[in-house]
Amino acid sequence: MKKISITYLCATLGAAWMISPARAQQPVVYPAHGQSAQQQSTDEGACYAWAKQHTGIDPAAAAAPPPQAQAQNGQRVRGAAAGAAMGATAGAIGGDAGHGAAVGAVAGTVAGGMAHRQQARAAAAQNAQTQSMQQQALSTYNQSWAACMQGRGYSVR
Repeated sequence: MKKISITYLCATLGAAWMISPARAQQPVVYPAHGQSAQQQSTDEGACYAWAKQHTGIDPAAAAAPPPQAQAQNGQRVRGAAAGAAMGATAGAIGGDAGHGAAVGAVAGTVAGGMAHRQQARAAAAQNAQTQSMQQQALSTYNQSWAACMQGRGYSVR
């Protein structure tokens, strides 16, 4: 089995990380002491691993778009069907099942629409909260990564 050097592994991780979506939000690094591009790549990879371990945040996973919560579809149809059934039953007691079904269907459609809008608002709030948490996690990770890079002699902005 072939051994892989730590330097090679760090350089590979650094190169892979540089093309990840998290890189777009990462601070800009300048080699303040004349470090070579290869040394910078190695240091970035090492700081990636350190910051990930230190914070418990994987920027590649945190930058991935989270699954979006969505409101269910079909509430209006289900509401109309349930309303029509109840309206037909009530209308049959009063002698006009057809009229009762029509009134029930309209009322059920309105109720289903209200339920759909309420679920859509809840889904939007959940998505906003998830996005905020994701941004906070990336910010925490980036602060640790920047501290590591500064400790290795880079200027970080």
